[in-house]
Amino acid sequence: MTYDRLVCANCASPVSEGRCRVCRASRERLQQEEGPFGGVSPLLLVSALIVLVAALALLANQTI
Repeated sequence: MTYDRLVCANCASPVSEGRCRVCRASRERLQQEEGPFGGVSPLLLVSALIVLVAALALLANQTI
């Protein structure tokens, strides 16, 4: 989940703006949890997986 769509329960502003200390703490926590694929959309990951499976299928077909 990205913090650009979250609304703070403390100040009712977007968390990405960081208006209060709760927003800033949540924004920092979410930025640390992103990891290597945090900024990549799920659609892109699924399409990359499909391309990888198709490439492996083609490779397996050529070796037979």
